[in-house]
Amino acid sequence: MAVVTPDLPELFEEAYERAGLEMRSGYDLKTARRSLNLLTLEWQNRGLNLFTIEAGTLPITAGTETYTLPADTIDLIEHQVRTGTGTNQIDTALSRASVSTYAQQTNKKTQGRPTQIYVQRLPTETKVTLWPVPDATTSYTLAYYRLKGIDGLSAGIGGDVSSVPPRFVPCLVAGMAYYLAMKRTEASNRVPLLKQEYEFQFQLAAGEDEETASIQFVPFDTFMSGG
Repeated sequence: MAVVTPDLPELFEEAYERAGLEMRSGYDLKTARRSLNLLTLEWQNRGLNLFTIEAGTLPITAGTETYTLPADTIDLIEHQVRTGTGTNQIDTALSRASVSTYAQQTNKKTQGRPTQIYVQRLPTETKVTLWPVPDATTSYTLAYYRLKGIDGLSAGIGGDVSSVPPRFVPCLVAGMAYYLAMKRTEASNRVPLLKQEYEFQFQLAAGEDEETASIQFVPFDTFMSGG
């Protein structure tokens, strides 16, 4: 049976709920993105390079609603439609539409300034569809922060680059909950338990890689010194 990995907004909500908090505003999303970025840096310090966060833009063509993101994209964290340039630049947040919400749009070809984005995490690529379909009244650009796979470990089951490896999802959520709780005084009583759960999930996920690894890499300076 296939494993379905929730998308990032759902994982963020789960992390907030574990910390006894709610994700209500755009600021909550931004602080979650910062926490995720720090979490990935911490994993790199532990020798685990799975993914990183990268900002990007994509030119939007009038009358074209669907676009393909870079091949190593796991998911989008934030997304805005950008108009103007320089001091006249304006970024307007796009709300993320679920599969059912987009499917229920009665007129998918309506044109105008995009207000919603539908993200499709397919087995071999990640696509986004904008609604309404971009019109020709002004020049639009899609601005986003994406979760990018690195070091060949971005693939999920069967080489699916559109998802975080399933065994790391509980670790990611536990780490996010721990990081978010440390920021909020009302969640401070949960920090010790959340930290314990995070460490447990990290060892569980990372331990699987250690057990299946066929080679071990030795630091260059250790090799040269004969230690």
